[in-house]
Amino acid sequence: MRVKDHALSLAFAAAFLLALAGQSAAGLADYNEDQLEHGAATIGWLDFVTSSNFVVDVAENWQSEYLQFFLFILATVWLVQRGSPESKQPGDEGPGTDEDQLVGRFARADSPRWAGADGLRRWLLGNSLLLVMGTVFVLSWLVQGLAGTVVANEEAAQHGQPLLSLGEYLLSADFWNRTLQNWQSELLAVGSMVAFSIFLRQRGSSESKPVGTPHDRTAVESE
Repeated sequence: MRVKDHALSLAFAAAFLLALAGQSAAGLADYNEDQLEHGAATIGWLDFVTSSNFVVDVAENWQSEYLQFFLFILATVWLVQRGSPESKQPGDEGPGTDEDQLVGRFARADSPRWAGADGLRRWLLGNSLLLVMGTVFVLSWLVQGLAGTVVANEEAAQHGQPLLSLGEYLLSADFWNRTLQNWQSELLAVGSMVAFSIFLRQRGSSESKPVGTPHDRTAVESE
């Protein structure tokens, strides 16, 4: 394997791990500071990263990120934006023909094996990206709910308030405040990327049209 051929994935994987490590260190410091203010015992790093306090913060960000991609992938099948490199050409809405997608009898020798299959296998391959993004979103959201219930009940116990069930927490203001503040920022970011890329450029980036491409040109292939 040539590292250069996978530099983009590897760079973001490394950046992710560094950011996660930084979050755990900063989160631990903040948690222990709060513990000291309340006259409670501090904890170590391993105890913190396996605690519901850390897990709920990580999960609520993960679920919003994967929801963003799930919705964007689904939307770009049927919706277009003239001038944006993030969109297909107007008129190309929909899942495309078998010939366009190189499936069934149009599959090539180097196509994924299931591209030439019929029935469920071809459907799974043809929707695998959306299925995985959606699954990670649902699982992350569930983990956020479970961890958030534990955190909310720890705080309730400290204040002598009744404990919540998972269902009650999922309907609570705390859960939806955590959820919606992440959703709105992710949807804003995606929408901004689509709109900004119509008029703005970044030379050399695959997420941008070539610098001299007209603003109303949606895809380079249309030239």
